[in-house]
Amino acid sequence: MCAFLIGEIAMENAGIYIHIPFCVSKCSYCDFASVPLNGTVGKYVLALQKELEMRAHYLRDYNIDTIFIGGGTPSAIESVHIGNILKTVYGCFAVAKDAEITIEVNPGTVDKYKAESFNSFGINRISMGIQSFDDRLLSCLGRIHTGEDAINTVKVLKEAGFNNINGDFIFGQPGQTLESFLCDLRTASELSLSHISMYGLIIEDGTLMKKWLDEGTLELPDEDLEREMYHQGIKQLSEGKYHQYEISNLSKKGMECRHNIGYWRLKPYIGAGLSAHSSIGSKRFWNTSSFTEYFRKIEGCEMPVEDEENLDPETRASEYIILGLRMNEGIDFADFENRFGFDAKKRFGTVIEKHRREGLLTKSNTHLRLTKRGMDLSNIVEVDFLP
Repeated sequence: MCAFLIGEIAMENAGIYIHIPFCVSKCSYCDFASVPLNGTVGKYVLALQKELEMRAHYLRDYNIDTIFIGGGTPSAIESVHIGNILKTVYGCFAVAKDAEITIEVNPGTVDKYKAESFNSFGINRISMGIQSFDDRLLSCLGRIHTGEDAINTVKVLKEAGFNNINGDFIFGQPGQTLESFLCDLRTASELSLSHISMYGLIIEDGTLMKKWLDEGTLELPDEDLEREMYHQGIKQLSEGKYHQYEISNLSKKGMECRHNIGYWRLKPYIGAGLSAHSSIGSKRFWNTSSFTEYFRKIEGCEMPVEDEENLDPETRASEYIILGLRMNEGIDFADFENRFGFDAKKRFGTVIEKHRREGLLTKSNTHLRLTKRGMDLSNIVEVDFLP
């Protein structure tokens, strides 16, 4: 794994995720830990800062090379809160000078002042939930912005000095056609976004869309059309300036999301805030999703952890393969053996050969990768690597 040298001491890299659960309104497809903006924002931010201070010892021997502020909609709260949170991070952790610092924003929630403030705080990457430029589709998703709002927000961010901007897009939406999705991607390319994430719509329990689907008032594109959207989208972007580096993610050269790559490579990270997850070594733990419980524990100087688990080496090795196969680079056999102390080709040989014969995996002397067909059927492959 990468390491950072301070004097003669090698420090392993780690990431920090910070959860801001507030949104202007709840989207019809969203099942994340989020709530409408309310009067508890200030109280929550103070509690979050205190949690970060308490968690500092977890990463005292690590170099923080990525920070991701997600939500919710972090850009919906006042920028001074974001500045105070990052000030606490800088004061409690060893943050690298070239750290990738991302904040999630929604179109229409960032003006010139807020964009310039983000820049002054050291934020250098924006991840924007655009989802579509088609106002009709946005309305069904429960988004409160328009396509024009998204275009204008990109312009505001660029004028403030941001050149690393990701756009999230959803395919397989109700009423969406292949051409409308490809049109969205063309607009994103014309805006010269540095990174594009394409996600298939998943209808989660407890969402408005699940209710509509159960009532029979929601009609989704069929599976063949959804797959065509994905493949044609990848093809169109790849013919431009973007390269696919992960199943759902494409970027311009050198603009891959380092924070997400850290997740896929099992890099240590801590999460702070409501429902945030952490992973350090073999230990995995996650925070409560209850505001009441979160505030109670922080006020009592207690970690707001809801539960934890310890992963055995076999489970971690399987997880490393499952997550690593999401990336086009795949699994480096030498790196795997260096991490886990055994040969993946021998330990998982039967599974590898099964899916290689089925055309889902390709194996060289150095790497294991999903084929194009394997990316479509990755869930089938993943199951067989579980311990």
